[in-house]
Amino acid sequence: MRAVVQRVSRADVTVEGQVVGAIEGPGLLALVGVTHDDTPEQAKRLAAKLWGLRVFDGATEGAPEASCSDLGAPLLVISQFTLYGDTRKGRRPSWIAAAPGPVAEPLVDEVVAELRRLGAHVETGVFGADMKVSLLNDGPITLILEVPA
Repeated sequence: MRAVVQRVSRADVTVEGQVVGAIEGPGLLALVGVTHDDTPEQAKRLAAKLWGLRVFDGATEGAPEASCSDLGAPLLVISQFTLYGDTRKGRRPSWIAAAPGPVAEPLVDEVVAELRRLGAHVETGVFGADMKVSLLNDGPITLILEVPA
């Protein structure tokens, strides 16, 4: 399981001209990709990593960094199969490593559900939809997270 994570001041996602998810920062935008052999356990570990990722200025004196869990910062989680695109050959990406919808959707849902169980405010996109994502990257800070099997 893989995620591209950006620290944002704000972010939203629209589908067919309607905002379906939005956060006001500080917060995190997480684009989440799933491959064929990913598991619910990996989804839970990714959620915990997102919730505890220390990329914000410290919440208290003496704490140089803070996480969403420290600040109660919101997250916008969007499914992104293209994170498993392979561009090593030719000019056209191969999507073979990306899990199909029936495999990926429940795992992205599990990331969101686990974040909510941990106490996070989470907004989402619409799985499989043509989405338009708008964000104001803060820093900029952009990280790639991998959760191995």
